[in-house]
Amino acid sequence: MKKIKKKAIIDKEYCVACGSCAKACPLQIIRIEQGVFAQIDYDKCVGCGKCAKTCPASVINIEKREVAA
Repeated sequence: MKKIKKKAIIDKEYCVACGSCAKACPLQIIRIEQGVFAQIDYDKCVGCGKCAKTCPASVINIEKREVAA
């Protein structure tokens, strides 16, 4: 049986580093790196999608992956 895991993925090339995603993240696992782009701690991300919903540049997507259960 396989399990679906979700993770937020940021297109760093188009990120405007506004910080909206970091403020929206309930786990506080997003930070702005060097004032240039957002960085997510992917090991802790649960894929809730709150960061993607608040991103004004629409550069965050929730990716679904199948993993062994």
